[in-house]
Amino acid sequence: MALTKDGIDIRKLYEAIVDFAHDENAQDTYYRVMDSLTGRQNTDGSDETVRDRVLKAYAMLFCEEAGLEPDEKAGVDEVADTADRLYIGATGYDPEHWYRMKYHFPVIDEDNYDRFAALVLSDMNAGPLHDAAVNDGDTLVIGEPDPLHMTPDQRRNQVVKSVGMPSGGGR
Repeated sequence: MALTKDGIDIRKLYEAIVDFAHDENAQDTYYRVMDSLTGRQNTDGSDETVRDRVLKAYAMLFCEEAGLEPDEKAGVDEVADTADRLYIGATGYDPEHWYRMKYHFPVIDEDNYDRFAALVLSDMNAGPLHDAAVNDGDTLVIGEPDPLHMTPDQRRNQVVKSVGMPSGGGR
């Protein structure tokens, strides 16, 4: 899935996000990609950026309970509210399966909510999560709100839904 009319190497975006904390080149790549234009217009008439597109896709896939309208972007609150509910393959408290913990996002705030959303989407399209879905059948799972305050039994037995991206590209 190309996120702009010129196409973006989503694998490189994924790698830039993963390396963001310790590599200035990764930071530059991330900001350059996220600030690039898609060639579309937002509903307010402004030029749509990749950041806008990512936040719209994140809202559509993960923020069902937030009541966002189609084409509305997820904000910091929506991303923060869903971040702890994302699991890789199965629910639980295991850092290898709890998406936010695995990727070391201790806090979701104004400084990184868009980066977290871009990480999730780029991982689903071209990262290890994509590879795991193709090779092992693992998907991203959305659990119930507030898993931090659930007992282990509640986490194991929560109602979950699997999320997948439409096939047809990503590289």
